Amino acid sequence: MNFAHSWILVLFVAHFLSTPLSAQSLQPDWARFDEETMQHFQALLRFDTSDPPGNEKPAADYLRQVLDRAGIPTQVFSLEPNRPNVVARLKGNGSKRPLLIMAHTDVVNVDPAKWTFPPFSATRNGGYVYARGTVDDKDNVAAALMTALTLKRLNVPLDRDVIFLFEAGEEGSTRVGIQFMVNQHLPEIDAEYCLAEGGGVTRQRGEVKFAAVQTLEKIPRAVELTSRGISGHGSMPLRTNAVVHLADAVSKVAHWRPEIRMNDTTGAYFNRLAAISRAEDAQRYRDILSTDTARRDAADEYFLENEPRHASMVRNSVSPNQFDAGYRLNVIPSEAKALLDVRLLPDQDPESFLAQLRGVVNDPTVEVAWAPRDVRPGSGVGKLDSEVFKAIEANVTKHYNAPTLPTMSTGATDMAYLRSKGIQCYGIGPATDIEDGPLGFGSHSDQERILESELHRFARFNWDVVVDLVRAR
Repeated sequence: MNFAHSWILVLFVAHFLSTPLSAQSLQPDWARFDEETMQHFQALLRFDTSDPPGNEKPAADYLRQVLDRAGIPTQVFSLEPNRPNVVARLKGNGSKRPLLIMAHTDVVNVDPAKWTFPPFSATRNGGYVYARGTVDDKDNVAAALMTALTLKRLNVPLDRDVIFLFEAGEEGSTRVGIQFMVNQHLPEIDAEYCLAEGGGVTRQRGEVKFAAVQTLEKIPRAVELTSRGISGHGSMPLRTNAVVHLADAVSKVAHWRPEIRMNDTTGAYFNRLAAISRAEDAQRYRDILSTDTARRDAADEYFLENEPRHASMVRNSVSPNQFDAGYRLNVIPSEAKALLDVRLLPDQDPESFLAQLRGVVNDPTVEVAWAPRDVRPGSGVGKLDSEVFKAIEANVTKHYNAPTLPTMSTGATDMAYLRSKGIQCYGIGPATDIEDGPLGFGSHSDQERILESELHRFARFNWDVVVDLVRAR
């Protein structure tokens, strides 16, 4: 080979090595990728990992076997024998801090008699897969697994470690899952960023409208109201009747409107939502951000009546959900209790809120106190200007051709425990039809399902987001 040819070869190699991964031949064979995604997805769905009672071991064993065969090292951490957490790690060059990808292997329990297809059959019918866990959260488990396997098989050079946590106990037993991992094994999952459930893409009449990315969440608390009075015969009504005082207190709480407070996420959410909504709705989304009290209150009133999720996003919320009073028709009880489901804004001081609530009740015969609950920590937020949010947004455009809305969840996820340790977390998920929930096909429903096409689109989206964040450049 002559000198000129040698330099041409050197330049060609240099150009190839400098070419981004997405432009090289290291892309997956998508047909095989989709086929394997469905294979693992159905296998995972067929394990009954209902919580309660909680038995994630079959799914955990399956994940370990698949990862081990691929040459990906795993560790298992268990507080209880049948409730393991599986951690896998792909090593990078260490120039950046790790990325954690988290998904839970447990599912909510079922009443099999209410299902058209057996809840753990993973039946494919009419373009859907039906089973408990299809959208909560074995879709994320399957997507994470495929990302791990494909990164390994293609030998993708990594700027950072990629950690995969397949956790137990998310559906109500966090002490065996995320709490156990954060409190006793944090070094094994510590990362700069985390991707997990909590977001999703919304379709309406088959058309993608937007993608929601959860960047923070409200904090669940429980408050117990205890009303005490004098017991007596039901034939002689008493003004001290504990039930009456409790009913009055609950009514006051139910009609109370805590102040509207925005943060960076909710402000961006309503601004972006306004930009893609029809004129009448868009005006309300702008009005809720307004300093004009009349306009803001009118929008709030509409939300309370028609869009309760949005009403909850802008304030601390209280919902009276349980009562316990009396034991016999003709006996006036001396005590009556009610439990309130409270969801606090992430920056809310709990004791200050409780003092406000006592002022609303304003009855010395009614005690207002915290009740036991799995309380998540309240600090931390996924920043909107981070490389992760930008990668998610870019790939939402690529795969869904839709805008991205940062979202504060009114519910709770296990990301709260990670955020309290300084990990920036982002909730993502597949596309689901807004019509599915009211029809009984949504998460936790008796006919939970996912479109096969949307499972595959989400797995590919997940791959692209991760590769954009971890590949060595």
